Amino acid sequence: MLKIINACKQFKNKKALDNITINLENGVYGLLGPNGAGKTTLMRSVCGLYPLNTGKITFNDLDIKQNKRLNSIGYLPQKFGLFNELTIYEMMEYFATLKHIANKDQKNDIENCIERVNLLDRIHDKISTLSGGMVRRIGIAQAILGNPRIIIFDEPTVGLDPEERMCFKNTISQIKEDKIIIISTHVVEDIEASCSNIMIMNNGKLIVSGSNNYISSLAKEKVYLVDAENEKQLKGDFFIGKRTSIENKDVIRVLSGEKQNGKSVKPTIEDGYICILKGF
Repeated sequence: MLKIINACKQFKNKKALDNITINLENGVYGLLGPNGAGKTTLMRSVCGLYPLNTGKITFNDLDIKQNKRLNSIGYLPQKFGLFNELTIYEMMEYFATLKHIANKDQKNDIENCIERVNLLDRIHDKISTLSGGMVRRIGIAQAILGNPRIIIFDEPTVGLDPEERMCFKNTISQIKEDKIIIISTHVVEDIEASCSNIMIMNNGKLIVSGSNNYISSLAKEKVYLVDAENEKQLKGDFFIGKRTSIENKDVIRVLSGEKQNGKSVKPTIEDGYICILKGF
């Protein structure tokens, strides 16, 4: 179990983590929040990259830094770079060495991880020849290298096309057993497809956590389809989401804590997320 206990982290005058406490068991967790919410700081703290000002983080009752030394954590940062002069295989060898993976195990582990991200046919190509999406896929591969117990992805699908995003979701489905996987993303569709639990942060605080259904339920009876021509008649505080056309009629998806003159519809995870942030 990963335990985050009263975690606080401050940079100068900004409190990036504000007394966060949560226990994570094996499973796939989505981490949502606006820019500046503290998501990246939390993930880097779990990885042992940022020391907390107060509080602690443990995995199986050991301090997280001890687990880092035991190669229990895989991490894909939001900004991920590689050495252009190396091949994919050489780059992965570099990561395997940093992770203290035994030489005799490196080849099979590397090839398995590269195959999972559909780059096995390019494994001896230089990094300089790869697209941005391919580099991101190598980032995913190095995060799962060594079969770590905790895997953290920060915006893993940035730059990936729809087929590559589907490949990422399939990879998560294949490796998730006996692991804690945290996925931070702005693509709520990735959360819906891959995660069974969601954590929402804002202003350094963990606002709410729960199952997908629970997050969706927080927008129950707060989501309406309203004819676009009636937009000026909306009341109270509201948020306009998607604009679309249904049966050749322009409609808007409206979130509000106040009843609107429109059709009430079933909420999604994204609806629940927005309602939480907007205070509806």
